Amino acid sequence: MQPPFDSMVYIVDDDISVREGMAWLLRTRRLLSESYDSAEAFLEMLEAAASQANATPLPQQAGCILLDVRMPGMSGLALFEHLQASGIAQAWPVIFLTGHADVPTAVDSVKRGAFDFCEKPFSDNALVDRVEQALRLSQDRLQARTQQIFLQSRLGELTDRERDVMRLVVEGLPNKLIADQLDISVRTVEVHRSRVFDKMEVKSAVELANLMRTLT
Repeated sequence: MQPPFDSMVYIVDDDISVREGMAWLLRTRRLLSESYDSAEAFLEMLEAAASQANATPLPQQAGCILLDVRMPGMSGLALFEHLQASGIAQAWPVIFLTGHADVPTAVDSVKRGAFDFCEKPFSDNALVDRVEQALRLSQDRLQARTQQIFLQSRLGELTDRERDVMRLVVEGLPNKLIADQLDISVRTVEVHRSRVFDKMEVKSAVELANLMRTLT
């Protein structure tokens, strides 16, 4: 499976030869990239994007970050911690680029949520393979987040009584038992059930139950 065509790879490394080499390598696999010579420059880009949106939105476009461990100023590790705290590292998986001396540190970062690390000098094909996997993961996570937001919006349209009926429908109770538990008529249950299905855009109790499981 190919990575999303509109995805972006962000290269953050103070070594210009690494940045240029990585950008060329990614182009050979038809992957777009942007390069930054410091963690601070990358953060400035994120802040500018947030400012244009008058907010601090999480990414909408699939992406991943190739991040050098050691850089002047803010280190790659410090940037990674910042990206984790903001949620960006979840949307854009981070692959550390590291020298031999920093391998233990990179391994520890993977345990704390980084996608992977590649030791310099790295295998070009192996690295780009991991980049493509990270981009696909990013797309999956962004789609899941969009689905969650959409579902929460639909849930917000339900009345309290519709929520009560929905909970019991999801538990598998028939209309008669739902009516008994809520002390309402079966006809009223049927009306609320129909409205729940319409608002949640489902056609059956099974489909509704499956949909609600995605929120847990």
